[in-house]
Amino acid sequence: MAKIKLSGKELVRLGYPNGRAVALAINVVHQFFKRETKEKVMAMLQAVLENPEAYADDEVLGRIVNELVAPTPSSNPEIGLNPTAKPYKTYGLEAIEQGAIEQMEVAARLPITVEAALMPDAHQGYGLPIGGVLATENAVIPYGVGVDIGCRMCLTFYDIPASYLDKNRSTLQQILLENTAFGNQELKKPMDDAIFERPEFKELPVVKSLKDRAFRQIGSSGSGNHFVEFGLVDLQENAGLGTNAGTYLAVLSHSGSRGLGANIAKHYTELAMKTTLLPKEAKHLAWLGLDTEAGQEYWLAMTLAGDYASACHHHIHARMAKSLKMEPLAMVENHHNFAWKETLADGREVVVHRKGATPAGEGVLGIIPGSMVHPGFIVRGKGSPQSINSASHGAGRLFSRTKAKNSFTEHELKKVLKNHGVDLIGGGLDEAPMAYKDIQKVMDYQKDLVEVLGTFTPKIVRMDS
Repeated sequence: MAKIKLSGKELVRLGYPNGRAVALAINVVHQFFKRETKEKVMAMLQAVLENPEAYADDEVLGRIVNELVAPTPSSNPEIGLNPTAKPYKTYGLEAIEQGAIEQMEVAARLPITVEAALMPDAHQGYGLPIGGVLATENAVIPYGVGVDIGCRMCLTFYDIPASYLDKNRSTLQQILLENTAFGNQELKKPMDDAIFERPEFKELPVVKSLKDRAFRQIGSSGSGNHFVEFGLVDLQENAGLGTNAGTYLAVLSHSGSRGLGANIAKHYTELAMKTTLLPKEAKHLAWLGLDTEAGQEYWLAMTLAGDYASACHHHIHARMAKSLKMEPLAMVENHHNFAWKETLADGREVVVHRKGATPAGEGVLGIIPGSMVHPGFIVRGKGSPQSINSASHGAGRLFSRTKAKNSFTEHELKKVLKNHGVDLIGGGLDEAPMAYKDIQKVMDYQKDLVEVLGTFTPKIVRMDS
């Protein structure tokens, strides 16, 4: 295979800022990915651009991430951190890497921090660690929300018996192929949506410039750990989802706000870093006051991106329902990578950032996935004040993407898939089940935070190629 040819103009068209980031990306590609196809490399670079935090701990692609999230120099006076961290609860401490703990300690020292918590799937990110929960006073931290704003889970299940899946695997695989798109793919006929009538697309300059791309990408999914899959839901008695206990055919999707959210995050993070200068170890925790114009703009844009992510999932599940020729019995969905205005138990109003954490207020439904072969869990929150009404958003990574690729083989992955009866379309070694923590242990760490109502077991998985 010939050595890949890549130009700076191509990366700028993809959305990379002209300068060091482009040069570094080209160098990394020529050094480490020169034998890959150009299509695969472009999809990978777009994934890094749209969700850099997913690649932050990657030994190779993390170099590009570091350049993409480098702060702009500021002439404002530096704001000091508190000498000690606010006390906070950590769940599953023994299974969390040191880098994530150190990041949480820094976040708990911010002068705007009111409360904090660290979930059992935590690992290192930018600003807040993935799995970090932070309640702040009258301020929002763009990197406390994350780059893939409003990334979420969505589950629908149908009055179709479990036996249907094995008898119709090829049909279900074709449904996934025809009705999903990942990475830099776009659906041939994206559906319109009322979200494009929202005033933010006219009134916010950053959002206005992203509308056309958002329309092309609606109903599609990102790269990395994003997926759409058929599987089996096992509901317990008294699950309260409007149907009986039993096993049902189901669809589960995981994705976020695509290029819309990534560009909103980039713009307002740069603005926050210019106006809120923090010490080096806290630089990615720069905030915007909600009493400022920039803070209000970000809040509107963030909310729009979250609603857009939800619309993307609804489009996916509507196409699945149409293909199955049946309406779902129920839908369960939840955001992570978002900020909410909430009231604490003591009556204080705060902004709660859940970066890779699931809302788990009392009675709140959510989904906590495992891996491409391990079960996910349908849960109802218990409303724990110590966790700031939160739980994990998944199993959490044990291996970075590059380490996973270098540690496992295609043969090992195929064997695991076969042993669990899972068909994989796309995907790769970076998302191998072995790269993730044991979801059962993660759930044990947070049994005080959520009640399990049922499980979802994946059987036909589609991810980016």
